[in-house]
Amino acid sequence: MAGTIPTPGTGRALNSGRALNLALATAASVAGFWAWNSVATLGAFYTQNLELKPATTGVLVAMPVFVGSLGRIVVGTLTDKYGGRAMFTFVLLAAIPPILLVSVGGLLSSFALVLGAGLVLGVAGTVFAVGIPFVSAWYVPARRGFATGVFGAGMGGTALAAFLNPRLVTGIGYFPTHLLIAGVLALMAALVWFLMKEAPDWAPNHAPVLPKLLDAARTAVTWKMCFLYAVVFGGFVSFATYLPTYLRDVYSFDPAGAGARTAGFALAAVLARPVGGVLADRLGPKPVVLLALGAVALLGWLVNLRPDGEVPAGATFVAMAAAMGLGTGGVFAWVGVLSPAGKMGSISGIVSAAGGLGGYFPPLVMGATYDAATRSYSIGLLLLVGTALLALVFTLFAVQPRAGAPAVQRAQ
Repeated sequence: MAGTIPTPGTGRALNSGRALNLALATAASVAGFWAWNSVATLGAFYTQNLELKPATTGVLVAMPVFVGSLGRIVVGTLTDKYGGRAMFTFVLLAAIPPILLVSVGGLLSSFALVLGAGLVLGVAGTVFAVGIPFVSAWYVPARRGFATGVFGAGMGGTALAAFLNPRLVTGIGYFPTHLLIAGVLALMAALVWFLMKEAPDWAPNHAPVLPKLLDAARTAVTWKMCFLYAVVFGGFVSFATYLPTYLRDVYSFDPAGAGARTAGFALAAVLARPVGGVLADRLGPKPVVLLALGAVALLGWLVNLRPDGEVPAGATFVAMAAAMGLGTGGVFAWVGVLSPAGKMGSISGIVSAAGGLGGYFPPLVMGATYDAATRSYSIGLLLLVGTALLALVFTLFAVQPRAGAPAVQRAQ
């Protein structure tokens, strides 16, 4: 069948080359996430040089997230048709012009150009919807939590961006920093094109795109996973994009200091994501997701209390990031196992889009509800706590195992 994901019986054929292809896909994701998060990590630079208010900065840093989220729906479906090698190459190359235009906008102090180019730069964020069906095709169902978890660690590109970008701007300059990112995208696209291969049993699904999307949308698991992924991955994206601004406003960090701490936040989520996938393979996704959501709610409340001191505050943010990473690994372990043959790209595209959209709105809310007099983001943080608790209850009661299904095949 077109677009069929390999079954356990083809495991021997899958052993050849799967490690290399998983590594290439993860590296491509790192490059894509680095570019995707470039505007957010320089939010303080734009705030100062373009003289932006907090709400306007929130809009600016959210633009790439918005397009990257919606674009995943189409890109995931196209991956079923054209394969991961072609779509990885396309996404990486398509991100080069907007990253250069963003830099030109910054040089010209043009808010409109940075905003418009940042909108188009969202294409870099669609890399995730390419990788999930690609790496899943290389692994048998019992190992797909591991595969999607390792690939999901590619969101470490956000940590790379947060740590490097402010320092690169200081060290080599604003425009050269963007040239470097463009060069990394071009190099990664070349490596993918010449070294990556599709899984042995993968075959293109040539069904028309719109009916495929509608079919995926009618699948119950799609919308259940959409909601959960919007909470855990959306929470990660929103914090990763807005944390430099938050740390500046609440803890008075300079851009380099805020960037380093944001990188630590992102790294904790990156390391926890494969753990979530592996635990989901062994224990089933449901307990992993429940644990993650409970931890996010608790830690969100603690962040709202504004813990004082480097260690208490840092530990709270790192723990929250780890909880979100654990949850993202658990949710996509569900997606990888439950998606019907030939629909993995379509379903993962819709679910990952929901995750991205979940990260689009919080920065807007944070910017709009910031209380400058008290330097407080309480409204936004309490909304996160309430949403995480709602998702926990939803997971507990609305997402049930199929009758007679093995532990890892939960929900429908």
